[in-house]
Amino acid sequence: MESFSPLSAAIGGTLIGLAAAVLWLGNGRIAGISGIVGNLLPPAGSVAWRLVFLVSLVAAAFVSARLFPNLGAGGVTPAQLVTAPPAWGIPTPAWLAIAGLLTGLGTRIGNGCTSGHGVCGLARLSLRSLVAVLVFFGVAILTVTITGVV
Repeated sequence: MESFSPLSAAIGGTLIGLAAAVLWLGNGRIAGISGIVGNLLPPAGSVAWRLVFLVSLVAAAFVSARLFPNLGAGGVTPAQLVTAPPAWGIPTPAWLAIAGLLTGLGTRIGNGCTSGHGVCGLARLSLRSLVAVLVFFGVAILTVTITGVV
């Protein structure tokens, strides 16, 4: 947490909220990444807006990282991937694949991810989203408490 920057966090949060509002008002869609990606294969209705949104998301992150290299991280050395616990005997790539699969399964069962529930669902006063966000944060706090990794 030594790289906390309230100004860049406020600007970033504002832009995320604005993007969610623009997608909702302009397209009638929720900016939940798991739903957007999850409905690409097999295609569910319109695929074009999903592809445009995802390509724009990646392109904006790439361009902003090139134009403002110290923005967000504040010039601090970028975070490194945490290796898998040696006692478990699981290679780090397999550990990451398992984590990704569990995340994907959880977003499908929970009917959304942190962006869909946390940004859009809470803004719509969805009780289901409130429960989901409380569970996300609770598990995150528990994980940090157990592992000591921030």
